[in-house]
Amino acid sequence: MSTLPVYRWRLAPDGYATRRQLRARGLRPGGQDVAAQLERPRRRRPPLVAYLYRIDAAKPVRLMTPAMRAALDRANAARRTCPKCRRDAGYVIPASLGMCVPCAYPTPDGLHDDFLRSA
Repeated sequence: MSTLPVYRWRLAPDGYATRRQLRARGLRPGGQDVAAQLERPRRRRPPLVAYLYRIDAAKPVRLMTPAMRAALDRANAARRTCPKCRRDAGYVIPASLGMCVPCAYPTPDGLHDDFLRSA
C-alpha cells in the first residue's frame, strides 16, 4: 500500500493540477490515479483536501457529440417541466417544491401566472 505525497495549500510543485485546473486547460485526468493531495488546515475541523493529478498524463477533454447535446437538452427540458401542469416553467423546478411556483402557491382565482410571464 503506497501513500500519496501531501503538500500544504498553495505549495504544490509544478506539474500537478486539480480537476478544475485541468479543465481550465482543456484537459481531463483521463483515468489516471490521484498523484498527490493538498491539505489546507482548519481550526477545530478536519483539513480541506484537494486531489492533484499529473498534467503530463492528462488527456484532452472529449468533445460533445450531437447525440450527447440532444440528450442533455432533453434532460434539462425535463427538469424545467412541471409535473402538475405539464408546462415549461422557464427555470429548473425547485426540488423543495416538486412543482412550479404557481402550482405550489396558487392564486385565489386559480389562474396560472401566464400574465406574469408576459411582463
